[in-house]
Amino acid sequence: MRQRILQTLKTFNWQQWLVAMMFLLALGFTGLHAVRTIRDAIYWQYHQDEPIHGWMTAGYVAHSYHVPPHILYQALGLPHKPPDKRPLREIAKSQNRSMDETRTILQDVITHARPPYPPPDEGGTP
Repeated sequence: MRQRILQTLKTFNWQQWLVAMMFLLALGFTGLHAVRTIRDAIYWQYHQDEPIHGWMTAGYVAHSYHVPPHILYQALGLPHKPPDKRPLREIAKSQNRSMDETRTILQDVITHARPPYPPPDEGGTP
């Protein structure tokens, strides 16, 4: 069987080699992204509702607590576009707050943004 495969490969012309290389490249690209997706899914499964620390960004906290990032940015008085990538420690320092104050603000907003405390309906209830 191995001999037959090698014999077939020896008869490939350049177009067939090109197709084979493109197939392997596409297979490698797909495999790489599949591994990254699985790795990220496993990571976030174990980092849900992680205690808030100064090294985290508002986006990281939003992802960990499953709340929209703009809610956290609004609570901290930050524009949500473009997203602020600074660590919470730096944001607290620039706002003359302690990290404990910032943490308390975020925890309160998270509590009220998640069920059973959904944010009020802006359009009114029918």
